[in-house]
Amino acid sequence: MSSERRLFLAVALDDDSRHALAAFVSREDLPEIPGRRVPPGNWHITLRFLGRSTQLQQEKVLAELDQELVHDPFLIGFGGLGTFPYPKKATVVWLAVAAGGDDLVDLAVSCERAAVAAGFDPEERPFHPHLSLARVRPAQNLTALVDEYPPFPGRLHVDAVVLYESITGSGTTVYRELDRVGL
Repeated sequence: MSSERRLFLAVALDDDSRHALAAFVSREDLPEIPGRRVPPGNWHITLRFLGRSTQLQQEKVLAELDQELVHDPFLIGFGGLGTFPYPKKATVVWLAVAAGGDDLVDLAVSCERAAVAAGFDPEERPFHPHLSLARVRPAQNLTALVDEYPPFPGRLHVDAVVLYESITGSGTTVYRELDRVGL
């Protein structure tokens, strides 16, 4: 195994939320989401991508997170679909966070502070809470899909930040939980 791992910090979905969302997006009465779907086992809300990291960096970021996370557990509610970079030229289809987004932003800020304190470069892109559902190549105009798709009525109890490793190979990506820091 390589001495460096590709890591990120995220909010994990519990099994109930994962199953409910999988059933929701598979409903026959809803339009199909195009592109290469993210497997339900990989669904999460990224708070901070870390990239290639050594064991020492991993331990430092966990120690810093332990100091930074002063948040109480909270609930988030989901909304409808959105896309990156925008609906007329979509390359990523995601599920919006409709309630609790400010709490997720606060959590992402804590993760950013912990990452920088652990020696990672500052993140240049602003945080946008979302759950990626599919990657679309080539880009498509998905304005109608975004406009027509109903909000997912599920809620998620957020009580920890999870450190994941991204493992790629043979055309698939698997996210493996390495550790978690409770709120």
